[in-house]
Amino acid sequence: MINLVLIGVGLIGGSLALDLKRRKLVDEVVGIDIDADNLARALERKVIDRAATCIDIDSVGQANLVVIATPVGSLPGICRQLEPVLPPNVIISDVGSTKQLALAAYAEWLPQHYRRCVAAHPIAGSDRHGALAAQFGLFEHKKCIVCTHEQQDAESVAQVAALWAAVGAEIHYLTAPQHDAVFAAVSHLPHMLAYAYVHQIAQSPNKDALLHFAGSGFRDFTRIAGSHPAIWVDICLANRQPLLDLLQQQQQELAYLQHCLQQADGPALFDFFEQAQAARVQWQSQ
Repeated sequence: MINLVLIGVGLIGGSLALDLKRRKLVDEVVGIDIDADNLARALERKVIDRAATCIDIDSVGQANLVVIATPVGSLPGICRQLEPVLPPNVIISDVGSTKQLALAAYAEWLPQHYRRCVAAHPIAGSDRHGALAAQFGLFEHKKCIVCTHEQQDAESVAQVAALWAAVGAEIHYLTAPQHDAVFAAVSHLPHMLAYAYVHQIAQSPNKDALLHFAGSGFRDFTRIAGSHPAIWVDICLANRQPLLDLLQQQQQELAYLQHCLQQADGPALFDFFEQAQAARVQWQSQ
């Protein structure tokens, strides 16, 4: 059985804990969070069994698995706090969406445990956060990426992968650079674009009228702009070079659309939209 320490009790970590508890794969879940109110809600909902507001020997000393589910920018500081209190054979993992940063933090601050540090990223989520967002079945039929490193302990990887598979995830393996390049394009850039579009509307002198008449298209396109800003500031800064390249490419796409409009070039617009539609339909049918 697993003694799980969950650092950051929100949607991803909390949902993982709920599913592991339901499957009786954990003996105890200790939740560590700086938000005491959030911990109280996690205890009420039985997401966790014991709560702590700091990383110390009392909260971490009995763990055989530590999962860090906080904004990616906090990972180095958390690893630094964990180093003196971790048991010798504990496995450490995370759920963040930038893996080169995670592996760098593990290597720098947890060198004695680096072999048992497993960088993982479940591809599931929503714009909700906190313990109240935790839900059963979040990871069913969702992908989970595992990024191994050059000193990796194979048994630690196998155990982490088995836990994610047990809660319904489909396991895939990428290198950390491959992972970060892929998710810059399909996750991080869409968030930046959604924030940029909503920011444009919010800065408009007639924003109240615009929002009053906004419908399902606005809702669907902007849903992810409701995500917590602190999480996405960390992600964007951690993965900034791929995002800079993608933003430059996006500016070229927008410039082309602007040119089509200036030239009243309907056929060019149709071809552009049709290519995008075909790619979206193909993805949706997979």
